[in-house]
Amino acid sequence: MRASPNIIVTGTPGVGKTVHCEQLAQETGLRHLSINQIAKERNCNESYDEELQTWVVDEDKLLDAIEDEVTRGGYLIDWHACDLFPKSWIDLVVVLRCTSTAIHYDRLKSRGYGETKLQENLDSEIFGVLLEEAQEAFDEDIVIELNSEEDGDVETNCGRISAWIDAWKRDHANDTA
Repeated sequence: MRASPNIIVTGTPGVGKTVHCEQLAQETGLRHLSINQIAKERNCNESYDEELQTWVVDEDKLLDAIEDEVTRGGYLIDWHACDLFPKSWIDLVVVLRCTSTAIHYDRLKSRGYGETKLQENLDSEIFGVLLEEAQEAFDEDIVIELNSEEDGDVETNCGRISAWIDAWKRDHANDTA
């Protein structure tokens, strides 16, 4: 059994996954695992999508690259998808949402996203695609949706997730003894 939980922090680009994970890592001691960074560092990309201007990840290679670490626990997994991870690895799935199209548009535009990529991500957020994927891939009691639009949302969300981590550790203290 793991001494610390694994948490996926997911959502469309621009919702604050990395900001949340970095703050949570500082507050909780869990390790921030940026899947984009891992895919680059461990050569898990299979091709480049010119239209969307993004790398396509070889999911099997990625899972093989992180399995030994993640199965030990204590990770905040930062990525825009969650349905590829085995259920047995994950204790909580946090889906960050930015339902204000204007705010989300500005965030993506400031990243220099081209129109095709920008529109695809806005559509995904509007239709709640990543929330639906999370709800289909994991048990509903471990999937939570949190708003990430206002300045105070990061603090509030991280406080809520930190409290969940503390409760998880208390509930599982005897599992590792």
